[in-house]
Amino acid sequence: MDGSETLEYNRKEAKKGGGRTRQSAQRRKGKLNARERLDILFDNDTFNELDIFVKSRYESNEVYGDGVITGYGKINGKTVYAYAHDFTVYGGTISEMNSRKISKIMDLALENGCPIIGLNDSGGARIQEGILSLEGCAQIFYRNVKCSGVIPQITAIMGPCAGAASYSPALTDFVFQVNKTGQIFVTGPEVVQEAIGEISTVEELGGIELQSKISGTTHFVAENDEECIAGIRELLEYFPQNNSTSPPSSEHIEYSESNSIKCESILPENSNEPYDMTKIIQLVFDSDSFFEVHKLWAKNIICGFARLAGHPVGIVANQPLHLAGSIDVDAAIKASRFVRFCDCFNIPLIVLVDVPGFYPGVEQESKGIIRNGAKLLYAFCEATVPRLTVTIRKAYGGAHIVMNSKNLFADFNFAWTSAEYAVMSPRGAAKILYRKELSKSPNDSKVLDKLTEKYRKEYANLYTAANLGFVDEIIHPSETRQKLITSLAAVSNKRIKIERKKHGNMPL
Repeated sequence: MDGSETLEYNRKEAKKGGGRTRQSAQRRKGKLNARERLDILFDNDTFNELDIFVKSRYESNEVYGDGVITGYGKINGKTVYAYAHDFTVYGGTISEMNSRKISKIMDLALENGCPIIGLNDSGGARIQEGILSLEGCAQIFYRNVKCSGVIPQITAIMGPCAGAASYSPALTDFVFQVNKTGQIFVTGPEVVQEAIGEISTVEELGGIELQSKISGTTHFVAENDEECIAGIRELLEYFPQNNSTSPPSSEHIEYSESNSIKCESILPENSNEPYDMTKIIQLVFDSDSFFEVHKLWAKNIICGFARLAGHPVGIVANQPLHLAGSIDVDAAIKASRFVRFCDCFNIPLIVLVDVPGFYPGVEQESKGIIRNGAKLLYAFCEATVPRLTVTIRKAYGGAHIVMNSKNLFADFNFAWTSAEYAVMSPRGAAKILYRKELSKSPNDSKVLDKLTEKYRKEYANLYTAANLGFVDEIIHPSETRQKLITSLAAVSNKRIKIERKKHGNMPL
């Protein structure tokens, strides 16, 4: 064969991966192969593969690729770099050469200011390469940290993601996980049983039930590979290419003006009755633009991306349907991480407040509600992007401060006519302030109701906060969208001089 024939022959051999038998085994599990995944991730005929002929220096066979496919292409017309573990070759395990390929593609992404995507399907560090495989994992982790806050990083768990390989996804910005076929865990069932005698399955250790609902490791859940990759493509539409550029705006805006009027009737008459905050989000922001993050974890706070008159924004909102919208440890961690991502990538923040306080109790205190609640406080104080707040109903105590209050130098703070600002709930405050009056009629609920109303008028009055300048404007619910649009435009060129320092020491 001449040079051209040899090249074409070797290309075909490389694209066979681990062979038909192993590829068929992947499909029987409901999984796409690595190349199939990349084909649907990137725009048609735009993927360019690099290092296709790399081989392990320690394996005797002639399989090309060493268990990972790397390259770049276009997603929605923008350049993105990616790698996909090929489970049919050495189980997609991370080795010396495998990790070199991944590290190279991450370096290129960072140097060129483009997002990096990892499609994970790996058994972890390659045991037979010993310390070299661990060194390879470390090189990837190091680059994850270098890329953090500079370019968006997204990981998809589309198969096993075990041992040392599990830390890279945790260092990226967002993690997708495919139900039933994707698992992520530090220690597998066999090692767990050997170490502590506990019997478990890969699903119990690393399935979506645990990682998306309890641990919070996984941000998005998909039912199959196709749905997962479609989600990645959609999510990228809210991000800029890197931290030096602005998020992409859309000229096509869909919104029904009747939605603004519907905001007037969204709240129940009883201020203690719950409602679904996502309904307000759907009424205020561009139609069908809300992309929720961590939907299954810490449901008492909502985080997600949306568009406002075509412009991407990040939303943080209390959810009265869960724990009355109070902030617990998980909610504080979830929201602070999201706020910091938006600030890294120049995405304005809009905060919708209905918070009765931090969730109380010995369990929360023992889990560190003070330290973790301070993370959200730190995140908002640190953020330099435009920050707008709308208080819908309750804004009580320290939780009011933490939710992007005027005291934290939010740019604009609006309040619905239903808003209440207070150190604590009016009923709880009345029991403390009017203890003497209540002691005269300890069992008379009408007296407590009267004193509660007295406190509400004197101390929790919305206009008191407005009189002191802590509320920039009191608005009708129907005015919310337009107020947000005009005020966001007014602070779109916001510039804050950042103090020179290596970095802050947030309460981790």
